[in-house]
Amino acid sequence: MQLDEKIWFWTLGIIPVILLIFFVLQLWKIRAQKNFADKALLNRLSPNKSFFKSVAKIILLCLAFACLSIALVNPKIGTKLETVKREGVDIVFAVDVSKSMLAEDVAPNRLEKSKQLVTQIINNLASDRVGIIAYAGKAFPQLPITTDYASAKMFLNNMNTDMLSSQGTAINEAIKLASTYFDDESQTNKVLIIISDGEDHSQEAVDMAKQAHQEDGIRIFTIGVGTKKGGPIPIKSNGVVLNYKKDSNGETVITHLNEETLEGIAQQGQGVYINGKSTTNVVDQIKDVLNKMDKTEFESKQFADFKDQFQWFIGFAIFFLLLDILFLERKTAWLKKLNLFNEN
Repeated sequence: MQLDEKIWFWTLGIIPVILLIFFVLQLWKIRAQKNFADKALLNRLSPNKSFFKSVAKIILLCLAFACLSIALVNPKIGTKLETVKREGVDIVFAVDVSKSMLAEDVAPNRLEKSKQLVTQIINNLASDRVGIIAYAGKAFPQLPITTDYASAKMFLNNMNTDMLSSQGTAINEAIKLASTYFDDESQTNKVLIIISDGEDHSQEAVDMAKQAHQEDGIRIFTIGVGTKKGGPIPIKSNGVVLNYKKDSNGETVITHLNEETLEGIAQQGQGVYINGKSTTNVVDQIKDVLNKMDKTEFESKQFADFKDQFQWFIGFAIFFLLLDILFLERKTAWLKKLNLFNEN
């Protein structure tokens, strides 16, 4: 399914306004009627008045507005599933979500900068497949290899430093998990792009990068986010900085960009290290590398021949509006006899 004009969903905001006006109007009517006469006398003066039908009419009006809003959005449904052949590279993005990525030595902070970099790289891809991994003390799969760039950006946008309880920067875990992402049968070029501040103080990541390239043929590129000068790690509540992370001695922790580790990983993975300060530079370098790679053909299934469905919702809207017009607020004879809503 596709939605042409999602902005029209905002018109659904009319419905709570209608309900609010109806509620206020009913309160005003009740107060005005109490000032005019008591309940027994009112029932004698207008015995056929139905509160249920008033509610039913307002529900019909809201349904009509909801259908009109959806019609303006113009949903489309694919009528045919077809196989499309593409040529591309399999790319897995491993994004560091450890607490050090909250440092604001790059604006707005390291994690948000990482998301911007990955988003821009994806925006410049054509027919390559992408996957996403989040890692801190451990690695966690976010999105398997797919050609659905919209889903990739959605998952990327939802990533944060609270999604993994184990803290640290275990880049080796991310490389190990990435090795399971690639389909050996398709034999596409395998690329792993690690986005991190590089604060992994173990040798395991470098050794794992060498192993991943030699055994699985994965080329590993690293993007460094942060500055060598570094910055403190803010502790926030509702967007307000309450304090900064401190060590066991009570000193404020300063986290630095460790380019040496990232360069070592890229070197062992037969890739390149790129400083993430300039988004344009990162995108251009990654694009240039991918363009030079041999493309492998793979198949993907997708819906085609999308047809408009707005006319159905317009039809329902007209139907509900006609019912609202024809639906009188007075009790009908047969409904009065049934007394389903205890209105006598």
